[in-house]
Amino acid sequence: MASDRVNRDPTRPVYVISVAASIVSVHPRTLRIYEDEGLVCPARTPTNIRLYSEQDIRRVLWIRHLTRDRGVNLAGIRILFELEERIGTRILESLYDEGMEEAGADRPETAPDPV
Repeated sequence: MASDRVNRDPTRPVYVISVAASIVSVHPRTLRIYEDEGLVCPARTPTNIRLYSEQDIRRVLWIRHLTRDRGVNLAGIRILFELEERIGTRILESLYDEGMEEAGADRPETAPDPV
């Protein structure tokens, strides 16, 4: 059972829109907006049902991080994705790492519990 997870293809579309929205904690309409803006491109079944892959889910998580935590609008995100594709560098991972470091620095240090 565990080996099935390891061998999963992250590009294989498996999640319908309601499940994908639940995984990333957004409304299904938000995923449709991201698709309309060209930020995600889910696969379609012959009956036109959207299917999202693990890769699509990860991309939506990046979009959420950039909009909520970094204040980037959707047009800016589109430019970042285009730049990332053109230069082949993980810009988004760098921004995410920076955000996590800043969040860690902003948190006050807590004293250990007395023994």
